Amino acid sequence: MTSNEKPVVVENPVVVMKRYELKYIINSEQEAFFKEKIKGHMEPDAFGKTSIGTVYYDTPDSRLVNRSIEKPMFKEKLRLRSYGLATDDSPVFLELKRKAYGIVYKRRVQTTIPLVQKFLDGEGDICAGGQINREIVYFRDLYRDLSPKCLIIYDRTAYFEPGGDLRLTIDNNPRYRVTDIDLRVSMEGIPLLPPGGSVLEIKVQEAMPLWLTHILDEGGIYKSSFSKYGEAYKRQIMQSYVNI
Repeated sequence: MTSNEKPVVVENPVVVMKRYELKYIINSEQEAFFKEKIKGHMEPDAFGKTSIGTVYYDTPDSRLVNRSIEKPMFKEKLRLRSYGLATDDSPVFLELKRKAYGIVYKRRVQTTIPLVQKFLDGEGDICAGGQINREIVYFRDLYRDLSPKCLIIYDRTAYFEPGGDLRLTIDNNPRYRVTDIDLRVSMEGIPLLPPGGSVLEIKVQEAMPLWLTHILDEGGIYKSSFSKYGEAYKRQIMQSYVNI
């Protein structure tokens, strides 16, 4: 996506989610195999492949990402997502994401970048009251001094199960930046995986269907605990040692 392309407008965004999310690192051959095998079971959504940028907020001592890397039973994060390159006026989504005992809970608010900046500076609420607002305000006030720490970008194709609740996404060319951490700048970044590497995420409310389990087994596709922000953070730590 170039800097001249317009942001994607997402209609009727889901504001509350509760589900299991399973991640897999796949190569280009596995991706082609998987896409062929899910035909008849899953359909790509109407947006096709979309470049997504996500800013992760953290404390000055990177408390949130360090806790996430430890793989605790409970962890949480605050992030700001844009579908395509953002502007001051385009819709972005502030997300509070928690994971407890393998279940992911997400609270999501549609907003704009200037409003998020004011909110993190302690100026008012992020939306017009309600439970979601209270949870995000509590998170902000609990951790304090939250600031943009990393920008993760990838090119996502999302699939849905017609008539069902199964969802999956394939994120091509995941990449990151720790400078110019701004959704309005560009969709460029440092690759997180080798060429052809992608992240497959399967999102289910209950158990995974047997047909999907069989496809994963046949393709030699195995679950991973890969975290895009966690991997970017570890790379920056390693780079800091190299530069000493």
